[in-house]
Amino acid sequence: MSSPVLLFVIVGKNEPLYEAEFNKLPGSAATSDSVTRQNYFVLHSALDLVDKAAWTTNNMYLKVVDKVNQQQVSTFLTAGNIKFMLLHGGRSEDSIKNFFTDVYELYVKLSMNPFYQYDTPITSKTFDNRVRAIARRYLS
Repeated sequence: MSSPVLLFVIVGKNEPLYEAEFNKLPGSAATSDSVTRQNYFVLHSALDLVDKAAWTTNNMYLKVVDKVNQQQVSTFLTAGNIKFMLLHGGRSEDSIKNFFTDVYELYVKLSMNPFYQYDTPITSKTFDNRVRAIARRYLS
């Protein structure tokens, strides 16, 4: 059975640029702090594996790069070396790839905005709302 909480992070060269949790159950605030910390730890510990996997393929979608306790980290690497990382409990490869492709299209549109500086945190509410809509479409 897949994990109810999905964690999506866009990582730049030195810091996370965007973070979002999907499918968070209402009333789960008591355990969410420790679980959220563990999820972030799993994602950030997979960064070295992402760098290693990037040298072995020319594909942007690196698929599952790490597995920890029935959780999997799937990664999409952009041409500018920005990493899209999704922590999930075992979703279909097609839905994850479609999610990454749509978010990448959204990220490219954002990066073409003259008011957005490359490799800075993404604070746009519109971007956040659209990413969440894409997640509902492919990951629910």
